[in-house]
Amino acid sequence: MPTPAPSLTGHLANVLLCTDAEPKRFVTREVPEVKVDFAGIEGDRHAGLTRKADVRVPWFPKGTVIRNTRQLSVVSREEMIEVARTLGVPHVLASWLGANLELVGVPRLTHLPPGTRLFFPEDATLVMEGENLPCVQPGRVIEAHHPDMKGLAGRFVKAAWQKRGLVGWVERPGLIRAGDEVRVMLPPPVTYSLPSAPSESEAVG
Repeated sequence: MPTPAPSLTGHLANVLLCTDAEPKRFVTREVPEVKVDFAGIEGDRHAGLTRKADVRVPWFPKGTVIRNTRQLSVVSREEMIEVARTLGVPHVLASWLGANLELVGVPRLTHLPPGTRLFFPEDATLVMEGENLPCVQPGRVIEAHHPDMKGLAGRFVKAAWQKRGLVGWVERPGLIRAGDEVRVMLPPPVTYSLPSAPSESEAVG
């Protein structure tokens, strides 16, 4: 019998989005709730069943149409507090990072492995694809709020390393509300290694 996958529980502090009507806007805005379908968050700029390959997937030519596994982004309030402390600013907001969901109570969120599932009370289920690697764009937003502190944009990348949150996709449609309890189910652990090369005697035999 397979070992049950470990799970833990957190809460959803904020739900955020940025619509296609805001093409030049990176910062997301808080909303009470969102509907998610197989394409992602309805109305959000990152929604879609497919997307074009970019620098994150260098094994494909740029512009190749691929499955969209970056339909939404999830961040941790606890990790944002750590990032703010490292940068020496009072706080870093989920909206400044362009995030869609802000969780509390899930330790080391960014370290959750690919395949982790987030279950919400009203049917919605998300699958985490992996870490959302930090870049300077959120750093520029933070720096704009602290114009007296030069260099924050560049420092953000290092400060947010393995604390920037995750990206994922919708496995089951439903409704996601601010304040929801979120059940986090980790995938079964997998240990994989390449088979060792046969010894000389084994090869001869």
